[in-house]
Amino acid sequence: QVQLVESGGGLVQAGGSLRLSCVVSGRTFGSSAMGWFRQTPGKEREFVAGISRSGGNTNYADSLKGRFTISRDNAKNSVYLQMNSLKPEDTAVYYCAAASTYYPGTRRTDYDYWGQGTQVTVSS
Repeated sequence: QVQLVESGGGLVQAGGSLRLSCVVSGRTFGSSAMGWFRQTPGKEREFVAGISRSGGNTNYADSLKGRFTISRDNAKNSVYLQMNSLKPEDTAVYYCAAASTYYPGTRRTDYDYWGQGTQVTVSS
């Protein structure tokens, strides 16, 4: 059974930073493109960032480029999301997702497995 477990969320002031982590078990991590999404109440889950199997290719939501960085450590079965210069509008539940593709897609349907999410709250 594939499990994705996120951690690292919390409460931070505007302008601060957080680093989210996601550990994957039950699947060969290196065979998965990985992604981060986020969701706020009443809104669709939106793509944040993605990274290819090897880590050599990344993509980001246009509005987040320059502030967020996705990375992965295949030896640790982990993917990370470094979030800097956080804004109140970044407040959301952040989800880690795994795909069977090489390159990361930007749609929810591109991903096969999901974590339970971690709450990020940015205060003004």
